[in-house]
Amino acid sequence: MGDSERIPVGIVGASGYGGIQLVRLLLEHPKLELAYLGGESTAGKPFAELYPHLGHRVNLSVESVDVEAIGDRCQVVFLSLPNGLAYKMAPRLLEKGCKVLDLSADYRFSDLQTYKTWYGGDRDDFAVAPRAVYGLPELYRDRIAEAQLVGCPGCYPTASLLGLAPLLKQGLIIPETAIIDAKSGTSGGGRQPPKVDMLLAEADSSFRAYNVGGRHRHTPEIEQVCSDLAGHEVLVQFTPHLVPMVRGILATIYATMRDPGLVRDDLHTIYSAFYRNAPWVRVLPSGTYPQTKWACGTNLCYIGIELDSRTGRVIVMSAIDNLLKGQAGQALQCLNLMMGWEETLGLPQLTFYP
Repeated sequence: MGDSERIPVGIVGASGYGGIQLVRLLLEHPKLELAYLGGESTAGKPFAELYPHLGHRVNLSVESVDVEAIGDRCQVVFLSLPNGLAYKMAPRLLEKGCKVLDLSADYRFSDLQTYKTWYGGDRDDFAVAPRAVYGLPELYRDRIAEAQLVGCPGCYPTASLLGLAPLLKQGLIIPETAIIDAKSGTSGGGRQPPKVDMLLAEADSSFRAYNVGGRHRHTPEIEQVCSDLAGHEVLVQFTPHLVPMVRGILATIYATMRDPGLVRDDLHTIYSAFYRNAPWVRVLPSGTYPQTKWACGTNLCYIGIELDSRTGRVIVMSAIDNLLKGQAGQALQCLNLMMGWEETLGLPQLTFYP
């Protein structure tokens, strides 16, 4: 396929961590062409000035955000923006025939009131928002394939929901007993003016919880999908932690089993069957537990399962790269589905190790 046959793609918010991951992935994708890089604070700067290590591959400059121009030049647009901006751009991009993938929270919620409660803002895209599909391919693959607008999941929800989904879908646990104890690297905070708690002197050699007690904005997103899987409203206990590493998420999930007679091998069989057609999920052998390093730089999710017969609880461990399967890689995975391509096309499957 020649370059002239490639699909032109734009990234709005290209200078952030999500944006730079998308640039890398698009440059290596055999059917896509990077046609536009947009941003406000970095407008007018060559992308190679922001990221010199890509100077030999990217000769584009960051442009001011002009929705009309983007729609004229691109068939696909990734919106890698802070919350509250995508919903102001997506409706016009859709009118111009673009496929839109939003990496913020703007199109993750089926109920806009839930969005407003947690994120604020005055939404006026009531005709567009219901068309958005939640972009977790392992659960909503068929809907994504038909979508024009995808709300890509957060990194914490991706790791948590992939770990929980088989248990909820099969009715194996008491949903209200689910506890998610998740840890993320510092890149999850984005590439923004430094916050004190993200400074090396503050974060290094330390480990802390934050937004405890259901205060994290990813909580309602997790609960929305859990409720969909369980068939009734579900509340979960979710506690995020900051780990002094750059990238990666490990979610450890606890829940009480309904059937105390199940053993670990039973659960392994159930998970393997649930994800049998999911090329980006690896269910590990019994007794093997995932590490974030295994997923680093890939679009993979590694899942380990254990059963505590003494307490009657299942323990599921889920590891991803927060910037790839938790963000840019998953967005590209969704686009592959939307275009009718192989789900694995152009996505990295092997980490650098050690």
